[in-house]
Amino acid sequence: MPLLARMLPAPLIVEVSPGAVAGLGALLADRRIATEGRVAVAVGPGQGDGIAAELEMDGAEIFRVADGTHNTAVALGKRLRSAAYEAVAGIGGGRTIDVTKFAAQMAGIPMVAVATSLAHDGIASPTSSLEHESGKGSYGVPAPVAVIVDLDRVRAAPDHLAIAGIGDAISDLSAVADWELSAVDTGEPVDGLAAAMARNAAQAVLHQPGDARSDEFLTVLAESLILSGLSMTVAGSSRPASGGDHEIMHAIDQLYPGTASHGELAGVGALFCAYLREDSGQARLISACLGRHGLPRTPADLGLSCADFTKAVACAPGTRPGRYTILERLGLSEAEIAGRVEEYVRAVTG
Repeated sequence: MPLLARMLPAPLIVEVSPGAVAGLGALLADRRIATEGRVAVAVGPGQGDGIAAELEMDGAEIFRVADGTHNTAVALGKRLRSAAYEAVAGIGGGRTIDVTKFAAQMAGIPMVAVATSLAHDGIASPTSSLEHESGKGSYGVPAPVAVIVDLDRVRAAPDHLAIAGIGDAISDLSAVADWELSAVDTGEPVDGLAAAMARNAAQAVLHQPGDARSDEFLTVLAESLILSGLSMTVAGSSRPASGGDHEIMHAIDQLYPGTASHGELAGVGALFCAYLREDSGQARLISACLGRHGLPRTPADLGLSCADFTKAVACAPGTRPGRYTILERLGLSEAEIAGRVEEYVRAVTG
C-alpha cells in the first residue's frame, strides 16, 4: 500500500503562557531531549542572564551570546561540540535564538528556543539569519525541538521588539500571494499545506482584536509566528513566509543597517507589495493592523526618505536570486519605483 501521508518534523513541546520559562529545567531533563542531563544554555544580552539565574538547572553551563554574527554562532558551535553536550537552550530574542540554532546544528544536538520577544518567526523556523562581513545571510538549520514563549517576559521586552513580529506574521499574506503569482507566471509549484499554514497564521494576527500586550493577543501572535516557522519546514524553504516583502527587508538591512527590526521592516515591505499588486483589500487590512498597533507603515516611519526606500526596492530582487515576486514581475526602473513609492505614501497617509 502506498504511503498516503508525509512525515513532518515538528516541536515535541510548544508552551505559550505567562511564567512558561519556569518549566525549562524540567523540559531539559526530558529524556527525549537529553538522556544524561548534560545541557548548555545560551543567553542573550537582554533578559537571558536574569532568566538563567532564576532557573533551577543543576550542572547546566551558561554561554553568553554577545551578538548575532556568524562568527559568534561558529564559536558557540565549536564549544558545544567539544564539550559533548546533549542539548542546548537559547534564551533571548531573535538574534540569540538564531545563533543558538546554527550552533546546535554544528554540534549535532537538539535545540530548545526560549523566546523573550516576538519580533519575528525565527522562534520556530528552520533558518538562522546571521550577520557577516558582507551583510546578513540566511542559513538552513534544523528547527527547535521545543519552543517556549513566556508572555510575562515578552511584555518586559523593549517596545520595538516585543510585538514587532506582528509585521512579520502578516507579511505571510504577501509571501503567499507572491508564491501564487509565481505559480501562474513561471509554473513554480505551491505546497498547499505550507501556504495554508502561513496564510492562516497571518489572518489570525490580522483580525485579532484587543491590546497587543494582553495575554490573548500575545498568545495568538506567538502561535502564529510558530506556525509561520513550521510552514517553512513543511515547504522545505522560506517561500511561504518570504516574498517581495522580505526582499525589501533584506535590501534595507544591507543598505541601511540598524534601521529597524525584522518584523517592522517585513510589515512595511508587505504593505508596499500589496500596493504594487493593486490588492486594495489586503493593503487596507495590513495598513489598519500596523497602524492599530503603532508599527511603521511608511519609509518616514522607519527613518528613511522616499529616495532611500526607492533604492532599497530597486536592490531588493538581488537579495534573493531566483525568487519570483511582484517585484520581478513588474521589473520597474528606479524612476518608476520612485513614482510608485510617492503614490504609496500618499495612499497610506492621505
